[in-house]
Amino acid sequence: MEQLVTSLDNPAPAQSRTDHQPLHHEAQDSAAPRRTRRMRRTLALTALLAAGALSLTACGGDAEAGQGDGKNGQAGADAAAAKDASDAKIQVTSKDGATDASINDTGVKVTGGKLTDVKLTAVDTGKDVAGAISSDGLSWKPGVQLDRGAKYKIAANAKDAKGRPATENATFTTVSSANSFIGSFTPDNGKTVGVGMPVSFNFDKSISNRKDVQSHITVTSSSGQQVVGHWFGDRRLDFRPEDYWKAGSKVTMKIDLDGVKGGQGITGVQSKTVSFTIGRSQVSTVDMNTQTMTVKQDGKVIKSVPISGGSPDHPTYNGQMVISEKFEQTRMDGSTVGFGGEYDIKDVPHAMRLSSSGTFIHGNYWGNSSIFGRTGTSHGCVGLEDNKGGSGDTPAKWFYSNSLIGDVVIVKNSPDKTVKPDNGLNGWNMSWSEWTAGSAS
Repeated sequence: MEQLVTSLDNPAPAQSRTDHQPLHHEAQDSAAPRRTRRMRRTLALTALLAAGALSLTACGGDAEAGQGDGKNGQAGADAAAAKDASDAKIQVTSKDGATDASINDTGVKVTGGKLTDVKLTAVDTGKDVAGAISSDGLSWKPGVQLDRGAKYKIAANAKDAKGRPATENATFTTVSSANSFIGSFTPDNGKTVGVGMPVSFNFDKSISNRKDVQSHITVTSSSGQQVVGHWFGDRRLDFRPEDYWKAGSKVTMKIDLDGVKGGQGITGVQSKTVSFTIGRSQVSTVDMNTQTMTVKQDGKVIKSVPISGGSPDHPTYNGQMVISEKFEQTRMDGSTVGFGGEYDIKDVPHAMRLSSSGTFIHGNYWGNSSIFGRTGTSHGCVGLEDNKGGSGDTPAKWFYSNSLIGDVVIVKNSPDKTVKPDNGLNGWNMSWSEWTAGSAS
């Protein structure tokens, strides 16, 4: 009998019976097909094992040998990369993912190398924030204060002494307006002001942690005068010495509120130093009995000016008042200070504010010249003779030209009460003991 050779791809053909083959012969030879089936299974198993071996070989040879070589190879590559890593270490002061980053202190520093470029971008607008690398290449700062509640991304690059690069990236969000506080203050940096000018802060949130906030604002004078802060409520903090500032001295205010907790859920964001100069001493005294103002500079009388103060029905406040604003011309509408429609003068010349409630010393062109030095006719202001439009050589123009913000105007002998210390920049109407009692430090 011919032997059949089979495989999975070449199955044995079906056997056929001829007429001369008896049926019992099939039964006698039934062992042959069983042997054939065993051969098929053996060949098929051999083929599968061979295919598996080929498959393993295609993936890298012997399994154990492959795993060992891969591990050692990767470890060697990692070690080589670490050995050749840059010595430059970059630090971004605002941490990646921060949601309360400072608007002042964001920057980049590097050790073991020098910065090559830094890019800070406002995510919402896509605009780059200008900045500069320091001359020694070790730091970078933005050129402007960042916005509150804004998202930024920063990419910093540096190289070490061997020229090997290093990169650091961070995305952060600055502290929000709702979770921060800021103080508007006067006077501005670089100004020359009068001897009565206090440092005055007005915060945009109520401050409950007054001690910490006050302790992070320091005001010093080149004159050596002691300067103390006083709280008017929970949003205003003023600083002044016991007596007026010394003429010619320099006052420096250091604001270090960035990161300071002002209360539940609010953090300070300001960090800056401000300085201003005290000019010559000018203190002017208005006597309501004589309707005259005496102007002194550095303790000497330089001029006596006739005025027209408040009428008997609307007297002028008594007390020490500080010029806080100057306007060559302004509108004065009585309805804004509780006088209904009694007056609305749209072009008051040479006006200087003495109180928040509307007391001014200003030019008066509408009154007869006979009232000045004789009688009070105003609604509480101090009027000086002037011309419409502020033209000409008038007493009002002279006083305006010779006055600084921060100069003191004292009113006496008025039938009215003394102006409140927090009505304008008028804390001088408190005794030193009262003033220091309002300090939180």
